[in-house]
Amino acid sequence: MKKMLQSFRSLKGTNFIFLTIAGMINAFGVVMFLAPVKLYDSGISGTSMLISQETPAWCSLSLILILLNIPIFLVGLKREGWHFTIYSIYVVLIYSFVAWIITDVLPVDVSIVSPLAGSDLFLCAIFGGIISGCGSGLAVRFGGAIDGIDVIAVMFAKRVGLSIGSFVMIYNVLLYIICGIVIGSWILPLYSIVTYAAASKTVDFFVEGFDRSKAAFIITTKATDVCKALSETFENGITTINAKGYYSDSDKTMIYFVVNRFQIGRMKNLVHDIDPRAYIAINEVADIFPANLER
Repeated sequence: MKKMLQSFRSLKGTNFIFLTIAGMINAFGVVMFLAPVKLYDSGISGTSMLISQETPAWCSLSLILILLNIPIFLVGLKREGWHFTIYSIYVVLIYSFVAWIITDVLPVDVSIVSPLAGSDLFLCAIFGGIISGCGSGLAVRFGGAIDGIDVIAVMFAKRVGLSIGSFVMIYNVLLYIICGIVIGSWILPLYSIVTYAAASKTVDFFVEGFDRSKAAFIITTKATDVCKALSETFENGITTINAKGYYSDSDKTMIYFVVNRFQIGRMKNLVHDIDPRAYIAINEVADIFPANLER
């Protein structure tokens, strides 16, 4: 109990503000673009849309979202922790509430076609995916999740020998196959795959950054000169690691250096001007967390 109270006290108000925005954005994308033309979101959200379409009117999308998602987050509480669970339940409630406001309170007709894209399935799929992806990505960025499929994947993916990404993808493929069988048509499920792709890429942008940095691994025998040139040119931190060539059996140095994408060409030319035989490998870096010098 004491640990739980400490978790509640450490919740951040800023996170709740952005999670509120995330839930509103996600609801707008789904309700204004996808639901009116019967396209399907991914994960539990898409499952909720299918159930709401095939059940009586009182089984609204908002109600089913709550009934499916919240128990999943509660089951995953032990693994994911109080912070994630509370943030996730909160953003799902916001998502469901705003979806209910749009469909049942505001004077917006979302029963036949999208109010913004009409009956153009491609536009609905693209913009519905991008907008809902913005909401989902923002939720993940601030400690929660709008869709319980990620929790299910964390709990069961390893048990069936799959990565989390593969588990989610297989779930969505099966979902769209079921949708096609239930509605007797493959057009909407196929367009829903476009929605899934657009949303997934948008989530990646929010979670990993729009402009990823690049990590350069430089293997050289002239580490002192290379490090001096890199430091003077880019004014970035540098890490060096002692290394040994396998075939040459000679001592080398591996330099770890982070630059942005616009600096790669200049960095490569600078290194090879000093050591033409230097080996350079470039990897993407999703996030950089500077050292906390106050500790």
